[in-house]
Amino acid sequence: MTPTATYRLQLQPDFPFPAAEDAVPYLAALGVSHLHLSPVLEAVPGSRHGYDVVDHGRVRAELGGEEGLRGLARTARRHGLGLVVDIVPNHMAAVPRLNRALWEVLREGPGSPYARWFDIDWEAGGGTVLLPVLAGRIGDELDAFRVDGEVLRHGGQEFPLRAGTAHLPLPELLDAQHYRLCWWRLARTELNYRRFFTISGLIGVRVEDPEVFAATHGKILELVREGVIDGLRVDHPDGLADPASYLERLKAAAAGRWTVVEKILTDDERLPADWAVAGTTGYDALHRVDGLFVDPMGAAELIGRYREYAGPAADRGGSWAATVRQAAYRVVTHELAAETGLLTRLAARVCAEHPALRDHAPWALHTAIRELLVRMPVYRPYVTAGGPCPESAAETLPEVVVRDARAAFAVAEEAAAVDVVRDLALGRLGAGPDRAAFCTRFAQTASALRAKSVEDMAFYRYVPLVSANEVGGDPGRPAVTPEEFHAFCARTARYWPATGTALTTHDTKRSADVRARIAVLSECPEQWSWLLVELARTAPAAPPDEQFAWQAWQTALGCAGLPAGEAVGRLEPALLKAVREAGLYTGWTEPDPGYERAVTDFVAAGPASDGGPVREMLDRFAGTLAPYARANVLGAALVQLTMPGVPDLYQGTEEEYVALVDPDNRRPFRLPPEGGARGEKGEVTAVALRLRRERPEVFGASGAYLPLGAHGPAAAHCLAFCRAGEVVTAVTRLSLRLAESGGWHGTELALPDDGPWTDLLTPGRKFAGDSVAVAELFAERPVALLVRAGR
Repeated sequence: MTPTATYRLQLQPDFPFPAAEDAVPYLAALGVSHLHLSPVLEAVPGSRHGYDVVDHGRVRAELGGEEGLRGLARTARRHGLGLVVDIVPNHMAAVPRLNRALWEVLREGPGSPYARWFDIDWEAGGGTVLLPVLAGRIGDELDAFRVDGEVLRHGGQEFPLRAGTAHLPLPELLDAQHYRLCWWRLARTELNYRRFFTISGLIGVRVEDPEVFAATHGKILELVREGVIDGLRVDHPDGLADPASYLERLKAAAAGRWTVVEKILTDDERLPADWAVAGTTGYDALHRVDGLFVDPMGAAELIGRYREYAGPAADRGGSWAATVRQAAYRVVTHELAAETGLLTRLAARVCAEHPALRDHAPWALHTAIRELLVRMPVYRPYVTAGGPCPESAAETLPEVVVRDARAAFAVAEEAAAVDVVRDLALGRLGAGPDRAAFCTRFAQTASALRAKSVEDMAFYRYVPLVSANEVGGDPGRPAVTPEEFHAFCARTARYWPATGTALTTHDTKRSADVRARIAVLSECPEQWSWLLVELARTAPAAPPDEQFAWQAWQTALGCAGLPAGEAVGRLEPALLKAVREAGLYTGWTEPDPGYERAVTDFVAAGPASDGGPVREMLDRFAGTLAPYARANVLGAALVQLTMPGVPDLYQGTEEEYVALVDPDNRRPFRLPPEGGARGEKGEVTAVALRLRRERPEVFGASGAYLPLGAHGPAAAHCLAFCRAGEVVTAVTRLSLRLAESGGWHGTELALPDDGPWTDLLTPGRKFAGDSVAVAELFAERPVALLVRAGR
């Protein structure tokens, strides 16, 4: 069954299955059809997200175990709700004492039956797997080791001992194992297992192996077969060796249950048509909805004012393209040095196999790999070695990328290594173990590079309009025209009508409502610039740099109205994370305590201050923009709830929801007070959700999408569409510019027919005729949801 709408709940020890069960009556009344649960399998104790799975065969005890999950499913079913569960096929937690499969591999080495579970390059490690888990060099840690029977202990960590080695002196014992314990800093260059992005604590799993697939999916599929789980969300498919084959196997095993994938699409990239899924988790929709409420002219002016105010170098936040490229170089040469080293070794072995490919020096192959990776316009290609190379795959390494990569070589003949690497990456040089390994690992490394360099670095360096810096977004071109939005919706309705749509998730850097407030700045760049000048004069503490100040003040504006005493505790961690991810002046692995102290002092005295002239100034400006932020908040919500696709609501977002990057957005869900009145956004959300539940044919696969046009001087400020000839959505966009130009005077919206039409958001209001004056339509609020009267 395809959901009509899902509601994401972040399960954690402070919000287990019984707490979710208590929320079921409220969520059923809200109008969703399914609960969307974060991962439910056994994870590292205390985990607030569940993506660090340690045992695929058990439901997480801290959440209430399998009986707790089954109890939640029964309660949900009694209220007419189903369950969609997030699954994590790509990786597991690399914690040996909790991960039995990894424990056995460490104990028995490459001969272990579990060795096939993980991508380990045993040859690179000299027959051992590197474990970068020590706080210092091993020589400085020797006194902390203790042998306890067949277990080696170091602090709270435990490692299995190879049979027959427990009696050895410590130096010999360490050398005799199938693993090498080392300082955590060595992971960057010497790690020899595939990991999730750059997180060595999460080890990649080879679900392409049928036995591994069966072992890691057995419990989830059992729950699917027994009707406990009705749908699946697949985390990080780009980490898999062959996503298409995996999804085909999953579909067959899950009997075709509704499944969406967390695939991040860039620009005009399309989801592969052969993937056996209903669609994505919705970041592509997020970008299109957000972009509707960004003024392109104002955004361009804002960029100029940001450059004048902050003065960033082009490749350190001044230019989007240059910033992305420099961030990619940084990540590929530092954080992903071990991964590119493996690719170089594989390419060298392939070239050594055949005379036609020989005489490419390892440094040349390494340079070619680096130069191609940093220029890829998407996350990865989808090909297998020796298989077909479709046009969509070839376009991931187009000729312009190849040409620019060749330019990195001083000698033209040495640049031929670029062509070899490209053909290996696209599977054009045939099959074979090393060719297949290169093709797969190039794609996996490319996706990790894109995620870390763009999402986790460039998004925090290039900050003229931080609301645009969201997964799936394009900060270099944040605005989306109504025509582009309608084209996206038409494609979605035709090819992926059951895809997911989202505005806020557990991974968004700012909630939709925070972004909606910040987006108004694209309509008033001059006023924003003057405000910053006044804030700089008034704030009692100086920022560590103006680039950070620009971002911090925007964040504060987006979070205006937080309860007294709450702002510091929420803004400070988010903004510290921002500067560490940016890596310009401090970082996670090379922190600068002085810089970070300047950050926290400035945030506490300025952007997060509870009172004083700075707070008064910020609140006054936020109050001035409040009517326009309201239009953005309500407009984005209604568009998402009625556009093609299945809307996913993140916990709490049915009402106005202020949240920053994790862990701020992963706080336990709290039920609203019983009997409390809904806010305006809550009313709009509940009405739209109930309509979707009552009229699934209007919004499902058969629900045609028709753009509606407005006519008159303010036509560009009205976005409207009709679903299945029965429901009309109309919202206001760029409302500050609208107000400055005099309002709706003389603007009318064409309706599909004479109706009559009833406004569900304002009972009693009806419209007849083939058009309606937009001023009348939006007399009560800046959005309208019309249904054909009598239906």
